[in-house]
This record gives sequence, structure tokens and C-alpha cells, in this order.
Amino acid sequence: MARNGSGGTGWARGRWSDGSGVLWIDAPDAPPDASADTRADAATVVPLEIAASYRARTRGLLGREGIEGAMLLTPTGGVHTFRMGFAIDVAHLDRELRVLAVTTMRPGRLGLVRPRARCVLEAEAGAMARWGLRRGSRVRIGTPEEGPYGAR
Repeated sequence: MARNGSGGTGWARGRWSDGSGVLWIDAPDAPPDASADTRADAATVVPLEIAASYRARTRGLLGREGIEGAMLLTPTGGVHTFRMGFAIDVAHLDRELRVLAVTTMRPGRLGLVRPRARCVLEAEAGAMARWGLRRGSRVRIGTPEEGPYGAR
């Protein structure tokens, strides 16, 4: 993926911007020294919305009845579910897109702020468990055409 945002994943000039892309979740049993191609072949692929502007982060999933895939909120270290109509899974990610914590939040809750978190993934409750996303997992972001960001 080009870092100038030409791939449509929301990455531009070293910063994320609003857009869409694909989330790759590395297989939990993939060896850490496996090649990027091997990891990409064994990864779970999920549609992704990126909310990087203040307006998009503030809106988030409010007013929706659900989401197909996931939403990446960046930069942020915490979320809330006030005025939401459904429970969500929340994964806090560090700067290398490694999962620090995964939790399920019911509507009307204030989540813990994770100081090391740089962004947050949100999805419908139960989705992250189905995808195999857990603490220590690594995610990648890209487009279906170009593959995951960071793949070498």
C-alpha cells in the first residue's frame, strides 16, 4: 500500500484519514517469523471503516443498528457506548497495531482509557471472538487489491 493514501485505506502523509479498507487479522497460530505472504494467506479478512477526523470519531457507530465488519477510530485511547443501540466489541491497539485488550461493552457504558492505545477497533459484539482477535494479536490494514499495509 502506498503511504500517500492512493490505495484508499485512509493513510496519507503519515496520518490516517477517513475512508475504508480491509482489516487483516493474522492467524493466531501463524509463527511470528512466517513470511508476510504466509501470514496474509492465513489471515481473516474483514471490511473496515476508518474514522480519523474529529467529526467521524465523534459520530462513530451512533445512530446505526449494526455494522458489517469493523470501524477503526484513530487517534483515541478509549470509547463510550452512550446512545448506542447495540453492544460492541472493542479492541485497543498500540502504534504497531497489536491488540492490547479486547472487551465487550453494552450500550450506556464508559470504557477504560488505555494509555498505550493509539487506536480502537469496534465491531458488533461477538465478532472479534469469531475472527480470533485477542490480546497479543496483530492486525494489518490495506486494500483488497494491494494487500495489508506493512506486508513485505
